[in-house]
Amino acid sequence: MVITPLVIAHRGASGYAGENTVEAIRLAREMGADGVEIDVHACLDGGFLVRHDPLLPDDRSIHDMGLEEAQAALAATGVLAPSLTEALASATGLRTWVEVKHLREAQDRLFLDVLSAASDPSLVAIHSFDHRLVRRLWEREPSLHLGILQSARPENPLAAVTTSGAGTLWQEWTLVDRELISAARDAHVEVIAWTVNSAAAARHLTGLGVAGLCGNYPDRLRQG
Repeated sequence: MVITPLVIAHRGASGYAGENTVEAIRLAREMGADGVEIDVHACLDGGFLVRHDPLLPDDRSIHDMGLEEAQAALAATGVLAPSLTEALASATGLRTWVEVKHLREAQDRLFLDVLSAASDPSLVAIHSFDHRLVRRLWEREPSLHLGILQSARPENPLAAVTTSGAGTLWQEWTLVDRELISAARDAHVEVIAWTVNSAAAARHLTGLGVAGLCGNYPDRLRQG
């Protein structure tokens, strides 16, 4: 039986609108995506900015700025970067996967409080390339929906999932194969493939049995 994977808009429908913007999230909804994936950085004052890159065009780090200061600096360059609270509100009713790019340990509780204030926290999940961070959040809140990101294929690709307390492996799509999917099923781990931007790749990965397809063009990913 072929599983119909979830269609996840990567940074919103970022192939059609500015990535990680409210507009990109809105377009993802209009295109029928099951959910969105957004990137988050913690600012110096405990605010959380939805943006992929940690630096402003002038090379200042948003980690060393307050949320409103960072938003104003980006707005001056034409970039409207929402706060995490604003992004979650715009994604109401959609599954939302939050990729944590940067989070000081002292800000963990502030971050989790923002997620718990979402209209439906059960629709919100967290993942990161920083597997230590994922484990840290799991130790604070074992009920969280957690995942880890991998862009390489280690000998045991599922080891980091289980040791971090996660249940989802976000794997770069060209490294997904039947062996990985079979091992993930045996370990009760779901696999989400990224960044998938062609219908042909989506069909291939659907045939393999991935749980989700994450791409910039969500309208290309729906199968059937």
